[in-house]
Amino acid sequence: MEDDDSKKRRRELEVTILEKVGDVITSIKDAKHVDQVICALHLLAVRLFSPLQSQALSGSIAQPYRDQVLGAKVPSEKERSDWWWVFYQCAAFPTLARVLLYDVASNWLACFPFSARKHVYDAFFVNGLTVEVVQTVVPALQQDGNESFDIKIVRSNAERVLALCLLENDGVLQMAREFGGSGQYRDISSEQLNSTICRVAQLVTSIPDKAQLGTSNSLSSHFFFKQITIQLIAGAEERDMNLCNKESIFLKNGAGSIILFVGESFARICRRGSADVLLSEVITQILRHVRSILSRNADVVVSEVFETKAGSWFWLMLLEAIRDPYAVERLSEQLLRQLAAEHVTDIEAYWILWILFHRIYERQTSFRSLFLEKFLLWKVFPVCCLRWILQFAVLEFPPDAPLLEKGHNSRGLLDRAQHLAVVWSKREFVQSAPVEQQVYVTAALGFCLEKMSKEDLDATKDMMRSILQGVSCRLENPAHLVRRMASSIALVFSKIIDPKNPLYLDDSCSEEAIDWEFGLAALEKGTLNSSQCTDKDVDELKTCSGLFVEKDFNNTDNSWVGNSGKVRTKKLSEFKLVDPDEIIDPATLNNQLASGEEVDADDASENSEISSDSSLQPYDLSDDDTDLKRKFSQLVDVVGALRKSEDADGVERAVDVAEKLIRASPVELRYVAGDLVRALVQVRCSDSTIEGEEESAEEKRQKSLVALIVTSPFESLDTLNKLLYSPNVDTSQRIMILDVMTDAAQELADTKITKPKHQPRNLISTVSETQAWFMPSSLGPPGAGPWKEIHGTEAPLNWSYSYERELPLRAGQIKSGKTRRWSIRSENIRGHQTEWLQNKFPLYAAAFMLPAMQGFDKKRHGVDLLGRDFIVLGKLIYMLGVCMKCAAMHPEASALAPPLMDLLSSREICHHAEAYVRRSVLFAAACILVALQPSYVASSLVEGSPEISKGLEWVRTWALQVAESDTDRDCYTLAVTCLQLHAEMALQASRALEKYIVPLTDISHVFLETPDLKNAHPWIFSQTKRDSSAICSRHSSEVAGSLSLRPLSSSTFLALGRCQSLRVIGEYDNV
Repeated sequence: MEDDDSKKRRRELEVTILEKVGDVITSIKDAKHVDQVICALHLLAVRLFSPLQSQALSGSIAQPYRDQVLGAKVPSEKERSDWWWVFYQCAAFPTLARVLLYDVASNWLACFPFSARKHVYDAFFVNGLTVEVVQTVVPALQQDGNESFDIKIVRSNAERVLALCLLENDGVLQMAREFGGSGQYRDISSEQLNSTICRVAQLVTSIPDKAQLGTSNSLSSHFFFKQITIQLIAGAEERDMNLCNKESIFLKNGAGSIILFVGESFARICRRGSADVLLSEVITQILRHVRSILSRNADVVVSEVFETKAGSWFWLMLLEAIRDPYAVERLSEQLLRQLAAEHVTDIEAYWILWILFHRIYERQTSFRSLFLEKFLLWKVFPVCCLRWILQFAVLEFPPDAPLLEKGHNSRGLLDRAQHLAVVWSKREFVQSAPVEQQVYVTAALGFCLEKMSKEDLDATKDMMRSILQGVSCRLENPAHLVRRMASSIALVFSKIIDPKNPLYLDDSCSEEAIDWEFGLAALEKGTLNSSQCTDKDVDELKTCSGLFVEKDFNNTDNSWVGNSGKVRTKKLSEFKLVDPDEIIDPATLNNQLASGEEVDADDASENSEISSDSSLQPYDLSDDDTDLKRKFSQLVDVVGALRKSEDADGVERAVDVAEKLIRASPVELRYVAGDLVRALVQVRCSDSTIEGEEESAEEKRQKSLVALIVTSPFESLDTLNKLLYSPNVDTSQRIMILDVMTDAAQELADTKITKPKHQPRNLISTVSETQAWFMPSSLGPPGAGPWKEIHGTEAPLNWSYSYERELPLRAGQIKSGKTRRWSIRSENIRGHQTEWLQNKFPLYAAAFMLPAMQGFDKKRHGVDLLGRDFIVLGKLIYMLGVCMKCAAMHPEASALAPPLMDLLSSREICHHAEAYVRRSVLFAAACILVALQPSYVASSLVEGSPEISKGLEWVRTWALQVAESDTDRDCYTLAVTCLQLHAEMALQASRALEKYIVPLTDISHVFLETPDLKNAHPWIFSQTKRDSSAICSRHSSEVAGSLSLRPLSSSTFLALGRCQSLRVIGEYDNV
């Protein structure tokens, strides 16, 4: 009965309030003065809110209305409370709010005094139910402007009201309190309440997106989300601290109204891209909470303290309240990264993860998969985050746990380690995964292995085979970082099997603790530079005004193939061609290097003579055959010494002197070049040199081979190309052959020669001299100075004048008192000769490239370039690219480009599984684009040559495919460079097409037609009116002129290459 009376009184009060609101709205619409609007709103506000400052309000209005305001009846506190509840829960507030937001804001609010706006306008929003206010005001931010009021004013006022309610008056905190209270929403079902909470959270988080551009910073996403996050956390913690019986206020799904509101708001903030702003406040609060518990409970079980301590319940329930899987994943990922940026300890990080995630981790399989699969195999975090993930999700105990507790989850550790080992061992993972992901998975596997024992390893299935397979395939990789991963895993694995005998495959693993970051911790956000992850495997390709520069492409550390395969670390010295007529004693070349040492020895002997007698020691008169060793002066002797592998001393001396003898270019060189090349390739420097000097001997051998190719190209290349695919050489020797061929090509392309400096002369002598008639003639030897008058000291009046000038020195004449410089070409010092760079490589380009390109795809005994020996294949393709670059802008480049592009476009090459080979292919393609002459491309297209057009189309389409889909970062960079070079080449070739002129007589406009348009190359464009107007560029007003082609796009000018004939078929009017 009491409930019925209460509902009846509520309905009657609701009708009364609606009638009152109707009267106020009518008074506002009929008002002629702003004071009438203020009085009408005051009559309703005095019944809803606490006693208003009527005196302050009366001072801002006129006298007739002041008495009305001061005489308003003030209701009792109970009556005011009843009116307030009914007003905001029925249709009265939305009805009045619409009038306030649109009519009053557009017509009257600008005239309101400050006190009136505060007490009779803003009070309806600030002092009301914030949940209802948000649902009413936020839609006003998105009006379409079809109404009669000013939309801009309405939106500006709505933004002001929202900032006033939500930020200045902590409206979000008030909403959390409203949802946490039991009185307001006791009459509705839980489904309706949850729907209301979701709708309000969506409206609140959408405010920054709906705000106008240029609005105040208070509604910007960063500031707004930061402020409401602080209020949401404060509201949840406040409710948590005041609870006496937590279970009574939570629903069956484990989340109460406040937690649900906070979770929905957090999820939508993450969806709007502000997870970092949200977590910056969350981490600050939860880190303070965790540190306070850890500091006070050092000797108790911390997990029990977290579950019972007041203020922890909100953090334990937070992630369960976020029902959006994307938001959970985004929050988890950003949380790990920001904790790493905060440099928290491992213990603090573990308990933060535990308090936030352990409930959802135990109850939801999808969330467990997020940590165990995606965070360990797909994502890339800093190494400290990886330790935290393994500690929380795999080991499931804190870092400072006692030994007894650490053994409770060994099964989970073994399962996860075996799964990581299987993924890590796959060759496809090494070939396709980015280097940073390989480093991350390697570190995850290493951390798991460090926690395992010999018994744990025996309990796993096939884990040893996976580890050995992964180590083996990585040791074959040319990248030093990839091989270092294998060495680190092998070291940890060996410590499990036999802790007393660890296996060190790399010098960097000699330390007690392994650096699982591999020296890359300083890199920002876990990304790797190509120069650090592959030891400069890829050359930096740069284009600047058509210039193509490469820096040490494929300068790979080949220490994995033995001492004989080590790559030089110094560049070859540049050599000048000597005078071929000069007589040189080859035997004296051996003494040139030691000439300085002999001088030092003489000085030492003089010093020894003035020393005291007590320091003298008797000479050793025993037989010593050092001075009896024969010095090599003939290349035949060098070849013989190199073939005697048992004479290590002779081999060493032969390697030392070989380069100097070869550079002297003796007559016998062309006859012994082949044998000398074979001997230098097959000699084992590591067997003939002392330990520690193998690299120096390797460098001398490679310099000798380069000198041999430069001085005798055809004979040397014939032998090298035969040895390249010979079964009698190993992988390191093949790599060395390709390296010396690359260096020799670059040296031939940059050969320095000397030429006489051009002396300008008058070809036709003038009759009249430009100087005075009484001065001597200016004719004389080259280098003579100008005539100067001699002023004598004789009589003041002279019958003649004397002149003098400086003459150059004669041959063999020495000017006393001056230091003279000696050289083979002494005239060059006086400036009569100059140095020039001459490219001698194009003459030998075919000998370098064509034999090496034949048979690369054949599998022979010990040779499998398309399979096991992919490093040799990459080196071969790189060498061919360097050869193309060295022959750039020469006719040989145009002849060799089609077969090279045909080789590169084969599926086994361009789609090779190894990124190392694909990088080499992209480099070679870029070299082709640089080497081709644009005029040759234009002429071949006009003449209908299909090879160039097909090859260039393949380069473009394949580079686009690589740039879009290749996972290797360096392949992407090189592909983009190829596209840039292709565009530049297309532009230059289109300009070159301007020289192909089509004569015109009286034709005004023409267009081109190709007879075989349907069967043309894909680059051919369809002949339309637009294409014809693009091709025809000159107007018929140019009498007796000609039609020249404009600079066209690549797809347009390359189409011309398929045209069998360019013929005028009609005027523009007939198109």
